[in-house]
Amino acid sequence: MATLGVNIDHVATLRQARRTVEPDPVWAAALAELGGADAITVHLREDRRHIQDRDLEVLRQTVQVKLNLEGAIAPEMVAIACRVKPDQVTLVPERREEITTEGGLDVVTHRAATAAAIRRLHDAGIAVSLFIDPSPPQIECSAELGVEAVELHTGTYANATADGDRAASLLDLARGGALARSAGLTLNAGHGLTYRNVTPIARIDGMHELNIGHSIVARAVLVGFTQAVREMRAIISPAQP
Repeated sequence: MATLGVNIDHVATLRQARRTVEPDPVWAAALAELGGADAITVHLREDRRHIQDRDLEVLRQTVQVKLNLEGAIAPEMVAIACRVKPDQVTLVPERREEITTEGGLDVVTHRAATAAAIRRLHDAGIAVSLFIDPSPPQIECSAELGVEAVELHTGTYANATADGDRAASLLDLARGGALARSAGLTLNAGHGLTYRNVTPIARIDGMHELNIGHSIVARAVLVGFTQAVREMRAIISPAQP
């Protein structure tokens, strides 16, 4: 059965639109836990466009489930992670110009910098996951770097409009998942997943955790945060055969 990591970044996006104190992502995390979230995910971006340093500090003190911090491989961001000590760090690519993450971290091209970040995090006792595209070279390199998990980028699948393209993307994810598991990596996935498209991803053999943010936050505007998380849990929990 796939578990659910709830990304609360866009609660902070709404707050930062007015540079005020509400809605507070810390409150959202507590409500997500009440709704059955297995993990809370936040992305502390270098430009601090949504989650702030204060949020991360308070979340580390209050979150009772796994706290998963997404961050760039930049040394200053790794240093923050080593100080705060989340349960897991997921290393992701980051460009200032992008609206949201546009693809997986190219660990083949950036192998040396990624390896240095992983060493620092492991030395601090933090488990590491890599957010990558489901391609064999990226998965194989991730395994060689000694991380505990990979999170396969599902954006291509989520953004596909033609049935054939969606099916091809799903097949790539399933094959990538099999390769990751055969290499001894925990299999996670995320990006662009919604209440409508998540079930086939949750059914991929060996899927451990799905990280979902925007769709849950959007639903929460209408039905409340706890209920929105409960509804997503009800979809993904029975999906794994």
